Amino acid sequence: MRLKLFLLSFLSLFIFTSFSYTVAKETYSKFDFDTTVKLQDRIPRTFDEFFSYFSLLGSVEATATFCVLLAIIFLIRGKLLGFLGWLMIIPATLGELFGKLVLFHPAPPVFLHRTLLPTGLPSFYVHTDFSYPSGHMTRTIFIITILIIWVFVSQRNILIKFISLAMLIGLTFAMGITRVYLGEHWSSDVIGGSFLGAGMGFFASGLIFKNKKTNIP
Repeated sequence: MRLKLFLLSFLSLFIFTSFSYTVAKETYSKFDFDTTVKLQDRIPRTFDEFFSYFSLLGSVEATATFCVLLAIIFLIRGKLLGFLGWLMIIPATLGELFGKLVLFHPAPPVFLHRTLLPTGLPSFYVHTDFSYPSGHMTRTIFIITILIIWVFVSQRNILIKFISLAMLIGLTFAMGITRVYLGEHWSSDVIGGSFLGAGMGFFASGLIFKNKKTNIP
């Protein structure tokens, strides 16, 4: 299982790198703008405040705290690889920041912004010149990838497995849609962040989970 996870990590990161190259060429500019406008036309502004809470959920503070707490739990239990696995959110975040600093991809203009932030968290006041990839998607997909694999590996009850996967996948789509709908990111930012987060999530899972003969559908 561990080898499969590392191979999936390599594949996801390769796709991320290739996709990043096409983003740098401004291949998806029209698609990005059209998608944002269509979502904003179809979703009433009454949902702005509700969807803004997803910005809190995927923030650096919330996701990093979650991962660090789990890392500490694994360390206390003497599982060093699991400890290192959860800390992989750090290089995932650094990869996101590197992309935003070097890849020319301006963020959506101010007139598309709809986020209503009821918080003063430090990360919301830190801005980079560019928006690719989405940090919220990178960190969210990182965590959800690990949780999905955990469900496959540990849960034998089909109903519980189905409900758990449906909730995790639903959260993934909701986070992605809100990033675009709220005008925080373009669709290409969300896609890139998803591949980066999945790549790091698969790698982290290879460290966290034991090398059992467990089939991953």
